[in-house]
Amino acid sequence: MTVLQLLREKADSPYADFQAKLIPDVERGLFIGVRTPDLKALAKELYGTKQAEDFMKKLPHKYFDENQLHIFLLNREKDFGKCLAGVEAFLPFIDNWATCDQLSPPVFGRHKSELVKKAFEWIDSGETYTVRFGVGMLMRWFLDEDFDIKYAEKVAKIRSDEYYINMMAAWYFATALAKQWDACVPFIEKGALPVWVHNKAIQKSVESSRVSPEHKAYLKTLRK
Repeated sequence: MTVLQLLREKADSPYADFQAKLIPDVERGLFIGVRTPDLKALAKELYGTKQAEDFMKKLPHKYFDENQLHIFLLNREKDFGKCLAGVEAFLPFIDNWATCDQLSPPVFGRHKSELVKKAFEWIDSGETYTVRFGVGMLMRWFLDEDFDIKYAEKVAKIRSDEYYINMMAAWYFATALAKQWDACVPFIEKGALPVWVHNKAIQKSVESSRVSPEHKAYLKTLRK
């Protein structure tokens, strides 16, 4: 059976309707309706096979579910060089926030010096979901022991009219305020972020269980 046939076997039309409402940038006809656990199970089954390799070479895919299967195959890749090449080949074809945000290979966490350079390149690309992915990688891997203020500065300098870029920048700073308060609250105090990103970061911080009540109260005074 082809990969598409394997996906169609697991189709759930009501679930496809539900997904289409959550991801309005993708038209309803491009959702097959395969649930995430089924996609991950199929990725596990296909990973390392010639069928999977051939499938991943044939870009772009037509269906959202094909893109999802593609990222779950990439997430299973244990060779950093091969994974990075696969991610870079696929990034230009990402057309929605869900595919972008679920692409997060664990192997990247073992190659942070190489990854951070690539994250900066992705942020500089100007392509909506490539930029979003780059910010997402800084958020996932570089807000704990590997944090450096220059990473926050990189995100703070982003200027875009794209909703999905600005939302990720706000998400980054909300997470940064939870994890690196002393280093990152000056970005809010000094008005270093675009107004929409500034206010959205505060909103998400106030809604977060990881931010203290005292910090939440202070952030509320800094809304624009």
